[in-house]
Amino acid sequence: MEVKAAETAKKLDKTTLRKSWWSWYVGNLSSMSFEWLESFGFAVSMIPVIKKLYGGNKEEEIKALKRHSVFYNTEPQLGAAVNGIMCGMEEERANGVAIDDEVMNGIKVGLMGPLAGIGDAMIPGMYIPLLLSIAIGLSQGGSALGPLFYIVSYLTTITALSYFVFFKGYELGTKSVELIVGEAAQRAREAFNLLGSIVVGGVAASYVNLQTALSINTGAEKEIVINEVLNGIFPKVLPLLLVIFCWSLMAKKKMSPIKVMGILVLLAIIGVALNFF
Repeated sequence: MEVKAAETAKKLDKTTLRKSWWSWYVGNLSSMSFEWLESFGFAVSMIPVIKKLYGGNKEEEIKALKRHSVFYNTEPQLGAAVNGIMCGMEEERANGVAIDDEVMNGIKVGLMGPLAGIGDAMIPGMYIPLLLSIAIGLSQGGSALGPLFYIVSYLTTITALSYFVFFKGYELGTKSVELIVGEAAQRAREAFNLLGSIVVGGVAASYVNLQTALSINTGAEKEIVINEVLNGIFPKVLPLLLVIFCWSLMAKKKMSPIKVMGILVLLAIIGVALNFF
């Protein structure tokens, strides 16, 4: 009896899992709305798995697609771990383990927030600014090495990360839940947030440049240059104020980056006309 059960057990092969991962990797943000966000990208990524496990049973296929079409949103690359976990749970369910829709959706909802916190702090908050700072330095003088470095290094590392966490999620299954939402994960999120702030601050200090052309004529031969005085008191204080100004517009006033850039262009035109810059 045990041998027969083992023979009839449904197992996901590497090819099916790779199709599922690839579908998520290239399509996670392909169908976005405030109501659904990454829901349909997640559902589409599960199609190869659903076909493999429930192929021929249209009723089960429809049920599986519906339970993976509920609201979902996380950081896509690190969030691939959830896709792997769901693949493992679907495999267990197809083999008769009592796993209902609420349990699966509860795990997705419970993991998407912590993974978004870690992923957003680690990738767009720290890793991308770090790569861009290196690429900007390599682009000095109009060299194409900068953008090539960024494209190749980003795609290579992000693809490897997404692939690794997907299969690690499938391998660990629900055991990975504690790793993601536990105390160690909380400390990791705090550390990445702090490190990301340091990286962004370093990039801003290195590449944001703002100077004023104002000067004060004291009547003597030497005039007081305001920019030199400010830098003598607080080096690069004007770039710091500019960064804080842009941050406040986006974080406090909820302006889009395009609108902020438009404001900066307008301020630059006015500042040059008034001989402030």
